[in-house]
Amino acid sequence: MPLYGQNISRTLVSVFQLNLCPIMDPLLQVLKERGRSSFGELAQLTGKTEKEVAAVMQKYEKERVILGYQAILDLDKTGHGGVRAVIEVRITPEREGGFDRIAARVARYPEVVSCQLMSGGYDLLIVVEGPDLKQVATFVSEKLSTIQGVISTATHFQLKTYKEAGVLFLEDEKSERLAVSP
Repeated sequence: MPLYGQNISRTLVSVFQLNLCPIMDPLLQVLKERGRSSFGELAQLTGKTEKEVAAVMQKYEKERVILGYQAILDLDKTGHGGVRAVIEVRITPEREGGFDRIAARVARYPEVVSCQLMSGGYDLLIVVEGPDLKQVATFVSEKLSTIQGVISTATHFQLKTYKEAGVLFLEDEKSERLAVSP
């Protein structure tokens, strides 16, 4: 069953590694910014017909250019906030597999929201979610740290979200300037 529908009701999550011209396809740009748009709205915004939009989206989904659609939720307002942690992981690359095998193993855990290879002082950046601190700590100590090739981890618990996936979580607050004192 294709991911698209007559009315796109969720926000586009990820569009990475595009094999397109240097300038992003206008349809993909509109989807990144307005993922809930209907085929009619997308056609109007891109100068294509609804049929062309549907065909292109089906092609992008089949080729895994469009990987999924997802709503961006303020979990604090839902009452199901849970805990999110960002984990820096240092690993020893495997012979013949480099970082990929370990990263793929880590990414398959249901607690893992995202997993990326990084440059700098650590190798993988992992975002993990769980119902509470204990569950996330247990994941790190009993699952992640015990994987052969994992050298070390540094876990940072998220305290508050201000912006995610390009969406501001802040209410429209009046910008207040602090008084300057002599």
